[in-house]
Amino acid sequence: MLKQARQRDLLSDEHFTVDGTLLEAWAGQKSFRRMDDNQLPPAAGTGEGSNPTVNFHGEKHSNETHCSTTDPDAMLARKSRGTGAMLAYRGHLLTENRNGLVISTLTTRAYGSAERDAALLMAESLPGTHRVTLGADKGYDAREFVDELRHMEITPHVAQNDTNRCSAIDERTTRHTGYQLSQKARKRVEEDQACRVLLPEIYERAIENDYFSKIMPRLGNLWVSSGLSLEFD
Repeated sequence: MLKQARQRDLLSDEHFTVDGTLLEAWAGQKSFRRMDDNQLPPAAGTGEGSNPTVNFHGEKHSNETHCSTTDPDAMLARKSRGTGAMLAYRGHLLTENRNGLVISTLTTRAYGSAERDAALLMAESLPGTHRVTLGADKGYDAREFVDELRHMEITPHVAQNDTNRCSAIDERTTRHTGYQLSQKARKRVEEDQACRVLLPEIYERAIENDYFSKIMPRLGNLWVSSGLSLEFD
Protein backbone atom coordinates (compact mmCIF):
# COMPACT_ATOMS: atom_id res chain seq x y z
CA MET A 1 0.00 0.00 0.00
CA LEU A 2 2.73 2.47 0.96
CA LYS A 3 4.77 1.56 -2.11
CA GLN A 4 1.82 2.37 -4.37
CA ALA A 5 1.18 5.62 -2.50
CA ARG A 6 4.81 6.69 -2.98
CA GLN A 7 4.69 5.84 -6.67
CA ARG A 8 1.65 8.13 -7.01
CA ASP A 9 3.33 10.89 -4.98
CA LEU A 10 0.65 10.74 -2.30
CA LEU A 11 3.03 10.76 0.68
CA SER A 12 4.80 13.68 2.26
CA ASP A 13 8.42 13.01 3.18
CA GLU A 14 8.76 16.14 5.30
CA HIS A 15 5.71 16.55 7.56
CA PHE A 16 4.27 13.91 9.88
CA THR A 17 1.84 13.47 12.78
CA VAL A 18 1.88 10.97 15.64
CA ASP A 19 -0.93 9.84 17.93
CA GLY A 20 -2.04 6.90 20.02
CA THR A 21 -4.98 5.20 21.67
CA LEU A 22 -5.79 2.55 24.25
CA LEU A 23 -6.44 -1.04 23.19
CA GLU A 24 -8.59 -2.82 25.73
CA ALA A 25 -6.95 -6.03 26.94
CA TRP A 26 -8.74 -9.36 26.99
CA ALA A 27 -8.69 -9.42 30.79
CA GLY A 28 -11.40 -8.70 33.33
CA GLN A 29 -11.08 -6.21 36.17
CA LYS A 30 -11.52 -9.05 38.64
CA SER A 31 -8.19 -10.48 37.48
CA PHE A 32 -6.39 -7.29 38.59
CA ARG A 33 -5.18 -8.31 42.05
CA ARG A 34 -2.45 -7.42 44.46
CA MET A 35 0.87 -8.98 43.57
CA ASP A 36 1.17 -10.36 47.11
CA ASP A 37 -2.33 -11.86 46.98
CA ASN A 38 -1.89 -15.58 47.57
CA GLN A 39 -5.62 -16.30 47.64
CA LEU A 40 -6.43 -19.69 46.16
CA PRO A 41 -9.13 -20.08 43.49
CA PRO A 42 -12.61 -21.03 44.74
CA ALA A 43 -12.98 -24.62 45.79
CA ALA A 44 -15.20 -26.96 43.79
CA GLY A 45 -18.81 -26.95 44.88
CA THR A 46 -18.79 -23.37 46.17
CA GLY A 47 -20.74 -22.13 43.17
CA GLU A 48 -18.12 -19.45 42.42
CA GLY A 49 -16.64 -21.19 39.40
CA SER A 50 -14.20 -19.17 37.28
CA ASN A 51 -16.01 -15.90 38.00
CA PRO A 52 -15.85 -15.47 41.78
CA THR A 53 -17.44 -12.58 43.66
CA VAL A 54 -14.74 -10.04 44.54
CA ASN A 55 -15.20 -7.03 46.82
CA PHE A 56 -12.95 -4.15 45.71
CA HIS A 57 -14.65 -1.55 47.93
CA GLY A 58 -12.08 0.77 49.48
CA GLU A 59 -9.14 -0.90 47.73
CA LYS A 60 -6.74 1.33 45.79
CA HIS A 61 -5.56 -0.14 42.50
CA SER A 62 -2.11 0.63 41.08
CA ASN A 63 0.16 -0.90 38.46
CA GLU A 64 2.92 -0.82 41.07
CA THR A 65 1.02 -3.04 43.51
CA HIS A 66 -1.46 -4.94 41.30
CA CYS A 67 -1.24 -7.19 38.28
CA SER A 68 -3.71 -9.10 36.12
CA THR A 69 -3.57 -12.80 36.85
CA THR A 70 -4.75 -13.67 33.34
CA ASP A 71 -2.74 -11.05 31.39
CA PRO A 72 0.32 -9.87 33.35
CA ASP A 73 1.45 -7.51 30.56
CA ALA A 74 -1.81 -5.52 30.54
CA MET A 75 -1.75 -2.31 32.58
CA LEU A 76 -4.45 -0.21 34.20
CA ALA A 77 -4.90 3.00 32.18
CA ARG A 78 -7.51 5.59 31.30
CA LYS A 79 -8.07 7.52 28.07
CA SER A 80 -8.52 10.87 29.79
CA ARG A 81 -9.44 12.47 33.09
CA GLY A 82 -12.93 11.66 34.19
CA THR A 83 -13.05 8.33 32.34
CA GLY A 84 -12.89 4.91 33.90
CA ALA A 85 -9.63 2.99 33.98
CA MET A 86 -9.32 -0.32 32.16
CA LEU A 87 -6.72 -3.00 31.57
CA ALA A 88 -5.15 -2.11 28.25
CA TYR A 89 -2.23 -1.78 25.86
CA ARG A 90 -1.40 1.24 23.74
CA GLY A 91 -1.59 1.41 19.96
CA HIS A 92 0.47 4.09 18.19
CA LEU A 93 0.50 5.37 14.64
CA LEU A 94 2.48 7.76 12.50
CA THR A 95 0.78 9.51 9.58
CA GLU A 96 2.08 11.78 6.86
CA ASN A 97 0.40 15.15 6.48
CA ARG A 98 -0.29 15.34 2.76
CA ASN A 99 -3.15 12.85 2.69
CA GLY A 100 -3.18 11.55 6.25
CA LEU A 101 -2.00 8.06 5.30
CA VAL A 102 -0.70 5.79 8.06
CA ILE A 103 2.93 4.89 7.49
CA SER A 104 3.99 3.28 10.76
CA THR A 105 2.38 1.54 13.75
CA LEU A 106 3.48 0.16 17.12
CA THR A 107 1.87 -1.68 20.00
CA THR A 108 3.25 -1.23 23.53
CA ARG A 109 2.28 -1.67 27.15
CA ALA A 110 0.16 1.17 28.53
CA TYR A 111 2.71 2.83 30.81
CA GLY A 112 2.85 6.58 31.35
CA SER A 113 5.33 7.69 28.69
CA ALA A 114 4.45 4.98 26.16
CA GLU A 115 3.09 7.42 23.58
CA ARG A 116 6.20 9.60 23.62
CA ASP A 117 8.57 6.62 23.61
CA ALA A 118 6.76 5.03 20.68
CA ALA A 119 6.75 8.36 18.81
CA LEU A 120 10.53 8.58 19.10
CA LEU A 121 10.96 5.03 17.83
CA MET A 122 8.71 5.62 14.83
CA ALA A 123 10.32 9.00 14.09
CA GLU A 124 13.75 7.39 14.22
CA SER A 125 12.69 4.96 11.48
CA LEU A 126 11.78 7.74 9.01
CA PRO A 127 13.90 7.45 5.85
CA GLY A 128 16.34 10.13 4.73
CA THR A 129 18.57 12.57 6.56
CA HIS A 130 16.72 15.82 5.80
CA ARG A 131 14.91 17.76 8.53
CA VAL A 132 11.25 16.89 9.03
CA THR A 133 8.43 18.10 11.29
CA LEU A 134 6.39 16.00 13.72
CA GLY A 135 2.99 17.14 14.93
CA ALA A 136 1.35 15.82 18.10
CA ASP A 137 -1.28 16.73 20.68
CA LYS A 138 -0.77 18.27 24.12
CA GLY A 139 0.00 14.90 25.68
CA TYR A 140 3.39 14.96 23.95
CA ASP A 141 4.35 18.38 25.32
CA ALA A 142 7.16 17.20 27.60
CA ARG A 143 10.62 18.74 27.81
CA GLU A 144 12.50 15.46 27.42
CA PHE A 145 10.47 14.48 24.35
CA VAL A 146 10.82 17.86 22.64
CA ASP A 147 14.56 18.03 23.37
CA GLU A 148 15.10 14.53 21.97
CA LEU A 149 13.25 15.41 18.76
CA ARG A 150 15.45 18.45 18.30
CA HIS A 151 18.52 16.31 18.94
CA MET A 152 17.26 14.04 16.13
CA GLU A 153 16.94 17.15 13.90
CA ILE A 154 13.16 16.82 13.88
CA THR A 155 11.17 20.02 14.38
CA PRO A 156 8.58 19.40 17.15
CA HIS A 157 5.19 20.76 16.07
CA VAL A 158 3.58 19.71 19.34
CA ALA A 159 0.44 21.43 20.61
CA GLN A 160 1.21 23.61 23.63
CA ASN A 161 0.07 22.43 27.04
CA ASP A 162 0.35 25.62 29.09
CA THR A 163 -2.41 24.98 31.61
CA ASN A 164 -0.82 25.65 35.01
CA ARG A 165 2.58 24.81 33.53
CA CYS A 166 5.21 26.06 31.12
CA SER A 167 5.08 24.51 27.66
CA ALA A 168 8.22 23.02 26.12
CA ILE A 169 7.18 24.66 22.82
CA ASP A 170 7.96 28.36 22.61
CA GLU A 171 7.80 31.16 20.04
CA ARG A 172 10.82 29.82 18.20
CA THR A 173 8.43 27.19 16.88
CA THR A 174 4.93 28.66 17.14
CA ARG A 175 5.75 31.86 15.19
CA HIS A 176 6.24 29.92 11.97
CA THR A 177 3.39 29.34 9.53
CA GLY A 178 4.45 25.71 9.24
CA TYR A 179 3.56 25.15 12.88
CA GLN A 180 0.00 26.34 12.31
CA LEU A 181 -0.31 24.14 9.24
CA SER A 182 0.90 21.13 11.22
CA GLN A 183 -1.71 21.80 13.89
CA LYS A 184 -4.45 21.82 11.26
CA ALA A 185 -3.11 18.60 9.75
CA ARG A 186 -2.88 17.03 13.21
CA LYS A 187 -6.58 17.58 13.84
CA ARG A 188 -7.31 15.46 10.77
CA VAL A 189 -6.14 12.48 12.77
CA GLU A 190 -8.69 13.25 15.47
CA GLU A 191 -11.49 14.07 13.05
CA ASP A 192 -10.95 10.84 11.14
CA GLN A 193 -10.61 8.94 14.43
CA ALA A 194 -7.32 7.67 13.12
CA CYS A 195 -6.26 6.61 16.60
CA ARG A 196 -8.98 3.96 16.40
CA VAL A 197 -8.09 3.13 12.82
CA LEU A 198 -5.43 0.47 12.95
CA LEU A 199 -3.79 -1.11 9.93
CA PRO A 200 -3.41 -4.90 9.87
CA GLU A 201 0.31 -4.31 10.48
CA ILE A 202 -0.41 -3.30 14.07
CA TYR A 203 -1.72 -6.80 14.67
CA GLU A 204 1.36 -8.27 13.01
CA ARG A 205 3.50 -6.27 15.42
CA ALA A 206 1.29 -7.45 18.26
CA ILE A 207 1.81 -11.07 17.22
CA GLU A 208 5.58 -10.55 17.16
CA ASN A 209 5.42 -9.27 20.75
CA ASP A 210 2.93 -11.94 21.86
CA TYR A 211 0.34 -9.23 22.44
CA PHE A 212 -2.25 -10.37 19.93
CA SER A 213 -3.98 -12.86 22.22
CA LYS A 214 -4.06 -10.19 24.91
CA ILE A 215 -5.62 -7.37 22.92
CA MET A 216 -9.37 -7.26 22.80
CA PRO A 217 -10.26 -8.08 19.18
CA ARG A 218 -13.61 -6.30 19.29
CA LEU A 219 -12.35 -2.90 18.19
CA GLY A 220 -15.45 -2.03 16.19
CA ASN A 221 -15.33 -0.91 12.59
CA LEU A 222 -11.74 -0.19 11.65
CA TRP A 223 -10.88 1.69 8.52
CA VAL A 224 -7.85 3.34 6.97
CA SER A 225 -7.47 6.24 4.61
CA SER A 226 -7.62 3.89 1.62
CA GLY A 227 -11.21 3.04 2.53
CA LEU A 228 -10.42 -0.46 3.81
CA SER A 229 -13.00 -1.57 6.39
CA LEU A 230 -12.42 -4.36 8.87
CA GLU A 231 -14.66 -5.71 11.58
CA PHE A 232 -13.61 -8.03 14.38
CA ASP A 233 -16.14 -10.21 16.17
